[in-house]
Amino acid sequence: MTNPVHKVIVVGSGAGGAMAAYELTRQGVPVLLLEAGRDYDPKTETPMFKLQADAPLMGAGTIDKDFGYYDATVDGGWTVPNEPYTSAEGTEFKWWRARMLGGRTNHWGRYALRFSEHDFKGKSRDGLGADWPFEYQELAPWYDKTETLVGVCGTNTGLDDMPPSPEGVLQPPPTPRVPELLIAAAAKKLGIPAVPMHRAVLTQPKDNRAACFYATPCGHGCSIGAAFQTTTSLIPMAKATGLLTVLTNAMVREVTTDDKGQVTGLVYVDKTSGKDVTLVSDVVILAASACESARILLNSKSAKHPNGLANSSGQVGRNLMDSTGANLGAVVPGLKGRPRYNEDGHTANHLFIPWWGHQAQAKGELDFPRGYHLELGGRFSEPGAGFGGKLQGFGADLRNQVEQNYGSYVGFALRGEMVPNEHCYMDIDPEVKDKWGIPVARFHWQWSEHELKQVAHGLRTIKAILETMGATVAELPKPEDAILKGGEIIHEVGSTRMGADPKQSVTNQWGQSWDCPNLFVMDGGVFASNPHKNCTLTIMTLAMRNSDYLAKQLKAGALSAQRKGVAA
Repeated sequence: MTNPVHKVIVVGSGAGGAMAAYELTRQGVPVLLLEAGRDYDPKTETPMFKLQADAPLMGAGTIDKDFGYYDATVDGGWTVPNEPYTSAEGTEFKWWRARMLGGRTNHWGRYALRFSEHDFKGKSRDGLGADWPFEYQELAPWYDKTETLVGVCGTNTGLDDMPPSPEGVLQPPPTPRVPELLIAAAAKKLGIPAVPMHRAVLTQPKDNRAACFYATPCGHGCSIGAAFQTTTSLIPMAKATGLLTVLTNAMVREVTTDDKGQVTGLVYVDKTSGKDVTLVSDVVILAASACESARILLNSKSAKHPNGLANSSGQVGRNLMDSTGANLGAVVPGLKGRPRYNEDGHTANHLFIPWWGHQAQAKGELDFPRGYHLELGGRFSEPGAGFGGKLQGFGADLRNQVEQNYGSYVGFALRGEMVPNEHCYMDIDPEVKDKWGIPVARFHWQWSEHELKQVAHGLRTIKAILETMGATVAELPKPEDAILKGGEIIHEVGSTRMGADPKQSVTNQWGQSWDCPNLFVMDGGVFASNPHKNCTLTIMTLAMRNSDYLAKQLKAGALSAQRKGVAA
């Protein structure tokens, strides 16, 4: 008996994996896509038009549903049954796994900001971390294609932190809310711009996806396809070619190699039966998320790869980064008791504050090297379990407090760039295994002074804006107390970083392993740095670009093992 030889196997159905499957099948390359989690149909499973009042605990988060009862992540989160991970002594890292078709794209915030020329060449400016092995200009045309395909609303701002999109690519942004306009006016007095957020939410219909009608939080999932997720776009588009086959509940154990150390396919656990299944393929693409792909590589040991597959540089699992995060807000007296009206919009902030400090950093005026942005919160929103945490009393007095304070609180979420350091990495726990006997990831984590000083600056900036709005802000917390845990922003990247030097990187600029030419990585693991912007748009852009490269290689006859079958 022989196993069929697949042309390309893609591991992971999120941003990178689904985009790779879309681009390859669009160019005539057959793809087998594996997803470790269960199948998911957003058209039938998304709880649109459901109220928090209809849910247990008013929809509040629990250990099983970190982001609330209606969150689109069905079986995943920071804790996944039967799939533990560990942290080294004295450290803590939170690892989010979606474990469902579409991965994190069912859940993400849909912030879709391009990286800029500053973001790709950070080391050239300040000597820290690593440069990307290409310039912004090389990726710009692929950003154009990705934004056009995905559907992104926003405007060209002319700011140096926000590269422009060609005319007609961006859809119109939603109208700013009153609290956002007040924040923007206060920030402007301090010389800080607030502009429309670029978001992967349709404000106009596109292909067979409808425009958002502001009925349900995007985090619930989106049955009409307005809020981008691969389960309503890239995966159905790839299936329509007739060249995509999808296997769910397929947990990859290892990537297999021949006696020369070259990739031959992989072994996965059928989570339904518990049995191992061996697949043979000309090319394997890992897009399982930065840490999951690194875990697979580190567990794929052989005589030719004693330290894990594609790890001759020793960089697999190293250079782990997440976005910095901190929150601060206050009640604004001028917003108390304002007239009620519908202020839903597309769930999250319509305006945000991009990084405005590139010139100040170039002049040496700041004591930290990389930037951050501020996401704005404040509107008439649906009350949940956490509403009115500081209210006191009962009866008419309590009702009056609710009416006066409803819609008067504004909050800021800082999201900043982290510089990689030697203390932040993942390896394999030597003792702990998951339900299927696969060794689990172990995390090591420590913020540096760069991130702590960045957060301190951000908190001072937020306080200044709030006070300009007339709010009273208590004493600021220490940055080490305010900064969120590693992994908590769910932007972990860098664990299989790309580069120009095989001794210092895992892949080349195409996500192609230096050690095994028929092994590619197409998730956030290849990032050489972690700019303050959400990483999903760039993951998709790189996956489209690199899959185009791979398709051309396959059509030219490269990378094919020319096998007629391998004994099962």
